[in-house]
Amino acid sequence: MDKFKNIRGIAAPFNFINVDTDKIIPKQFLKTIKRTGLGKHLFDEMRFNDDGSEKEEFVLNKEPYRKSNILVAGDNFGCGSSREHAPWALSDFGIKCIISTSFADIFYNNSFKNGLLPIKVSSEERDALLADSKDMENPELEIDLPSQEIRRPNGAVIKFEIDPFRKKCLLEGLDDIGITMQKSSDIKKFETKMSHERPWL
Repeated sequence: MDKFKNIRGIAAPFNFINVDTDKIIPKQFLKTIKRTGLGKHLFDEMRFNDDGSEKEEFVLNKEPYRKSNILVAGDNFGCGSSREHAPWALSDFGIKCIISTSFADIFYNNSFKNGLLPIKVSSEERDALLADSKDMENPELEIDLPSQEIRRPNGAVIKFEIDPFRKKCLLEGLDDIGITMQKSSDIKKFETKMSHERPWL
C-alpha cells in the first residue's frame, strides 16, 4: 500500500444518501481478486446507460469532475454488503478521500486498509464543502492528514478526527500484511524458540 500524501485536488459534489456498495461497484464486476481495473466500473449504473454511453448528467462524467480525487458525499456512504471491491474501485478510479457525515462501519474499516481516507464531518461542515465543490471555477480542497485539516478555497479550515493508529498506518503505507511484516523478526524468533521447545509440532 502506498503512503498517504497530502491531497490538493478537485472535489466532486456527490450528495446522495445511502450509497451502498452495489452502487459503488455492481455485483457483476466482483469476479476478480485484483485491486486494479475496477475504476472503469465505478458507479457503473449511475455513470452509464444500458448501451455503455455516458449519462451526461452524472457528476463524474462532467468537467472538471472527471479528474476528481475527493468526493463530498451524502449520509451513510458505503452501506450494504461488505465487499472490499468498493474501496478498490474508488482507489483505482483515482479517489483518495471521501468526506461525509457518516459511513457504514465495514466500508469505513475497509477504506483505511486499502489506503483510502474517509473523513467524518458535521452536517454543517459537509454542506459548506458541498457548496465549495459545486463551484466549477474552483472546486479544489486540500486534505492535510498530519494536521488533520481540510482547507477550503476561501482559506477556512475544518479540523477532523481520526484514530491515531489508522492515521499512522495511512502515513506509513501499512495494510494488515505490512503491519505483520514489521514484526517478522519477532515472529521468526518465536518460531525458532517453539521449534526447540516443541519439536513435535
